[in-house]
Amino acid sequence: MCHTIDLMPKRSRGGGTRTAACPAWPNMVGMRRSSGGQKKPTNVPDTSARAEAASALAIAALRFIAEEPERLRVFLSLSGIDPQAVRAAAREPGLLLGVLDHLAGDALLLAFARESEIDPEDVRVARRVLAGGEEEPY
Repeated sequence: MCHTIDLMPKRSRGGGTRTAACPAWPNMVGMRRSSGGQKKPTNVPDTSARAEAASALAIAALRFIAEEPERLRVFLSLSGIDPQAVRAAAREPGLLLGVLDHLAGDALLLAFARESEIDPEDVRVARRVLAGGEEEPY
């Protein structure tokens, strides 16, 4: 049985420019990339802004999972969530944490990071922010 979940409009997969899952994500958690690709601290925004950015990243991860029927089937099976309840549950911090935990597997995490044009470490940071933990200094 194939489930489709329309969480957000799909991104264009045509020859256009790709948009990251959350373009502001590095700045929202207080990091930016230097021209050499290294992360450098910026002025860290307030907790609610970081939580909002982390939620946006987790929702993008859920959309990534939902784009492929097999990924979605595995996620729904492991989480025990009914497909019809996913949209409402997506507003709950517990589900968003679960989505980021689900991405912890190397292959899935790397695929999401590559498609979203983010550093895989950003998923760990987003999970920590959503869990209410303090960010580790870089």
